[in-house]
Amino acid sequence: MIYVDTPGLHLGGKKAINRYMNRAASSSISDVDAVIFVVDRTRWTDEDDHVLEKVKQSTVPVFLVINKIDGVKEKDVLLPHLTMLSEKHRFYQMIPISAKLGDGVEQLEAEIGKVLPVSEPFFPVDQVTDRSERFMASEFVREKLMRSLTQELPYSTTVEIEKFSMENGVRHIHAVIWVEREGQKGIIIGKKGQQLKRIGELARKDMEIAFDGKVFLQLWVKVRSGWADDERALRSLGYQDD
Repeated sequence: MIYVDTPGLHLGGKKAINRYMNRAASSSISDVDAVIFVVDRTRWTDEDDHVLEKVKQSTVPVFLVINKIDGVKEKDVLLPHLTMLSEKHRFYQMIPISAKLGDGVEQLEAEIGKVLPVSEPFFPVDQVTDRSERFMASEFVREKLMRSLTQELPYSTTVEIEKFSMENGVRHIHAVIWVEREGQKGIIIGKKGQQLKRIGELARKDMEIAFDGKVFLQLWVKVRSGWADDERALRSLGYQDD
């Protein structure tokens, strides 16, 4: 199975980065054999309605996956919520899961497998992604930023890999974390540089596991005003429609 993980669809996002993410997510829907629409337990937002309007246009099976059910303390509220969801659209299946605990995940994968056509492999059987190590390195840093800063800087940061080389069996990676304002730079660096140091250590450890080798990682934080609303800047930072 090949999973295409899309960005979320942004309702009301006016910046170029929001438009890019919406294009990337929307274009993926027309090129798959099944859609997995993930929602958050008993919440339903305007953004979810926006996504629903997109998936309604799809002609392939749409699985509605209700995640984080381990966080639903009052189980009697789940059934009425599922009933409400079933009235919104004729989903192929609605499957409650807990990605954190693994509950329902095997069932979901088995049901997806039933609707996918059988073909020759599109990629080598041992290949887990079509992205380069360089791209993955930037994603590891970006992930640690998101986990460390939670909601403080959701879409005001991006990561650019300036150097990725192999020297004496060690991957040397230089990455720049771009922000839009000077004040955001201080948030990422933290007191005496401790926040940035922690982000780098966590990202480096994940890289060494993924790349199966030693990594020397250096991070810098720089300001690039308006990058998120500049189509040319986005292209230079690797945001391509393909």
